[in-house]
Amino acid sequence: MSDKKQFRTIFAGFAGIAIPVLFVVAVVVFNFVMGNPENFQGNNIENLPKPGNYLGTIYKGGIIVPLLMTVLLCVITFTIERFISISKAKGKGSIPAFVVRVYQKLSSASISDAIAECDKQRGSVANVVKAGLLKYQEVAADKNMNKDQKILAIKQEIEETTSLELPILEQNLVILATIAPLATLVGLLGTVLGMIRAFSALATAGAPDAVALSTGISEALINTAFGIGSSALAIIFYNYFTTKIDKMTYSIDEAGVAIVQNFAAHNS
Repeated sequence: MSDKKQFRTIFAGFAGIAIPVLFVVAVVVFNFVMGNPENFQGNNIENLPKPGNYLGTIYKGGIIVPLLMTVLLCVITFTIERFISISKAKGKGSIPAFVVRVYQKLSSASISDAIAECDKQRGSVANVVKAGLLKYQEVAADKNMNKDQKILAIKQEIEETTSLELPILEQNLVILATIAPLATLVGLLGTVLGMIRAFSALATAGAPDAVALSTGISEALINTAFGIGSSALAIIFYNYFTTKIDKMTYSIDEAGVAIVQNFAAHNS
């Protein structure tokens, strides 16, 4: 198995382990931290939360809260994971500056120096450019291929290397994309359950059950806030990361075109 495939397997395994672990963490925090009797009046979780006690208030959001906490924790966890991965893929310096340096080396017909720049930069863009430059050197010395075949070989090498690098950058972004609508829907479900409880309290004979009414309203509002907040964060970070990846893809394309054009200009 290649290194790239191993990395993809590791990232996929990370997601498969992280989500259940985050759910367990959310359930534990919900039951033992937010559900601590000290957060409620009379040290009884059936009563209203103590004034200003936000942990107790969130606990009154009901059974949907652990699910929404899991969603929020997933957003935070995979945002950090993608930020680290994309930062490493970027390399050690500015990508546009790196592409300019490679172009300058190509213009002076110094392929070895251009490859050295890739070794200094590292990251996904540098890996793709280096693969193209190595193929450049290989086909330039091949006497059995014509010019068009050599250019095609360079293009194919760049495309194949890109197809290995990009999936690593996009790994787990689908989770953020899924969370964006899912968090809103789960929050809406919690809102509906809370309103059902609130209206049930109003429907009782005689004076409405104030505790049940306030609990139902709290459940509705807390779940709405959790759902909308998690969804908003997922959308923001998903768009941020996709923009970063698009810029890197553009730099790869730009460098690939420069390599092919340089070969076409300096080789017969």
